[in-house]
Amino acid sequence: MNKRTIKKFLIYFSLAFMLAFFLSLFYIFFPKALDSIDNRLRDYFFTIRGEIPNSDNVIIIDIDEKSLQTLGQWPWSRSKVAKILENLTNSGIGIIGIDIVFAEEDNSSPHKVFKKYNIKKEGIPNYDLELAQMIAKTPTILGYQFEFKKDTEYLGKEVPQIPAIFIERNKTLGSHYLINASGTILNIPLLQKNSYSSGFFNNIPDESGTVRSVPLVISFEDTIYPSLTLEILRIITKTKKVEINYNIDGIVNIELNQMKIPTDRYGRLLVNFRGKEGNFKYFSAIDIINNKIDRKELEGKIALIGTSAAGLLDLRATPFDSVFPGVEVHANVIDNIIKGDFISKDSWVDGANIAIICFLSFSLILLITYTPFWLNPIISLVFISGTIIFIYQALFAYGIVLNIFFPLFTIVLGTILTTLFDYFYRIKQEEAIKEKFASKVSKAVMNNLLKNMESNEFQALEKEVTVFFSDIRGFTKISEEMKNAKSLIKYLNKYMEPMSNIINKYEGTVDKYIGDSIMAYWNAPVDVQNHADKALEASLEQLKELKKLNKELKKEHKPIIDIGIGLNTGLAIVGEMGSIGRSDYTVIGDSINLGARLESLCKYYDSRLNISNFTKNALKGEYTFRFLDLVTVKGKEKPVEIWQVYSKDDTNDKLKEELNLHHKAIDFYKNADFNKALEIFEKLESNENKTNKNIYKLYINRCKKYINHPPKNFDGIFEHQSKS
Repeated sequence: MNKRTIKKFLIYFSLAFMLAFFLSLFYIFFPKALDSIDNRLRDYFFTIRGEIPNSDNVIIIDIDEKSLQTLGQWPWSRSKVAKILENLTNSGIGIIGIDIVFAEEDNSSPHKVFKKYNIKKEGIPNYDLELAQMIAKTPTILGYQFEFKKDTEYLGKEVPQIPAIFIERNKTLGSHYLINASGTILNIPLLQKNSYSSGFFNNIPDESGTVRSVPLVISFEDTIYPSLTLEILRIITKTKKVEINYNIDGIVNIELNQMKIPTDRYGRLLVNFRGKEGNFKYFSAIDIINNKIDRKELEGKIALIGTSAAGLLDLRATPFDSVFPGVEVHANVIDNIIKGDFISKDSWVDGANIAIICFLSFSLILLITYTPFWLNPIISLVFISGTIIFIYQALFAYGIVLNIFFPLFTIVLGTILTTLFDYFYRIKQEEAIKEKFASKVSKAVMNNLLKNMESNEFQALEKEVTVFFSDIRGFTKISEEMKNAKSLIKYLNKYMEPMSNIINKYEGTVDKYIGDSIMAYWNAPVDVQNHADKALEASLEQLKELKKLNKELKKEHKPIIDIGIGLNTGLAIVGEMGSIGRSDYTVIGDSINLGARLESLCKYYDSRLNISNFTKNALKGEYTFRFLDLVTVKGKEKPVEIWQVYSKDDTNDKLKEELNLHHKAIDFYKNADFNKALEIFEKLESNENKTNKNIYKLYINRCKKYINHPPKNFDGIFEHQSKS
């Protein structure tokens, strides 16, 4: 992993850390701030899941519009309520819970009328007494209501008697989370005293006005009281001691004879609603009074007496419906506990939510960082879909209530931040690359670099390159002829610009300008197919372009330019090199040094373009070559073949004939047959149209030397003692 990759990883890792850190802090210190959004999202989950069947253990005796039309407006006389209890009991009902409070005496009772007018008569019907007597001999649990107002002057302080013991375990840790009531609204004493037990039926909606949880216990005057649903189940399970378990986060669960009911920290059961209104069986109260219901429909059931009539104001908003009978909320609670398919938010869930935030922050940001830009929306949608499915499964398959808003917000915010950050990071990287390579490479290569910024193009590595060196001959004399520095620079730029453009045209990289010299290379920073051919084609085109340039210089009465070019192909170290704050992308190595030596030997061999055998062997195209020498250059032990290359424009039959004789003489020379080689070289030298002025003289001198002083074990290698 190179420095650039490590740096990028650390930058985006820091971004992920900051996102996870600040969202976790917000979640910890402002847990309620976005609960309404989270709850609404969870409501959609219930809608997506749809309705599920109930256990068929709970029925609702409904004081509905049909009953009100038949028996008149509510409140009815208590004798009618007594008749409902009587008929339900005679039908074998299991237990009855009344989701109504009888807080005042029945004003319709005849004894009440006689009493009002101070008329004394025996046997006057007392409907309150009739109901009290019926409550006493039927399995009826009364309901009552707690008040939470602070104006204590008007609040009732009477308390119901509950035939059970409440044991609070680890009370000192979390009992302060209990919901505390300020007063009570109980049934009239006559009814309350004749009941076996009772329970509160408060449904407390959340901030949005929706009932999503129901309290199972409430504290009043430092005493614990059960809800109507909890008391019904306590009696059914024959539980004498109800255990409430606390930890530092509040209430953990409530136990009924080993049956653990998970609650939130406040002792509320999160309701796993079965569906819309009517999921449970409703029986009209008038039909119960008239005994029109089959005994099989009622036998052994838990009956809740309540109302769905709009005028009686016991309608609530739930995740499924904005108008939902309060009595059916209690039916859902009882059914949840019977079936045991709870949904709960345990104390460890907060830690899980923070862990999910952290996981999503790091995985999303780092994944987006190392994938193409266009994949960002797709990755975001995959993360959102996966998170929704995961939280949905946790809720309905395992009953775990995880936060929905924060994970989704993490994904959306993480995608936006990473995309923006990546955009500006890429701009900065592009600017850095453009600054470093804009003057070195062609536009096509630059675009390729920008497309592949995340690749390994810029890391230091060993790579095969073809290096190019060119130099103006006699530049010192030329500079002396120039009038001033400005004229010299203008003159030099007139040469440098077309030469550099040709290098860029053939996908080369201009490394540097060293006075009147140019250094370039191919196959770095990006891969270049047939880089040796492209380097040679660029060199030949430069020589062709130089002829045009010299014609212009002659017209301007300026010195003409002659150059030498050296090419070599081999392994080199390529990458960013230099000190902190001052570095450059370049190439180094023996193959680079050899390229420079080949250029410097152009003058020695009277050649404008020298290449090594390494470059020649790498070429794929057809070219015209002249073998110049087999040499060892200073600092190198292994011999190198030096070849002169001619352009197609310079290649003709006379040149081919000359080169054939030349290479024939070279073969004699390599085989130490110096007399025959000398004969051919002298013939070539005497030709006035020869294409190389130095090469034949060099070999004539060598042949004469070796004829007079025959070498032992001649290998044809000439050793250059100097760099030029």
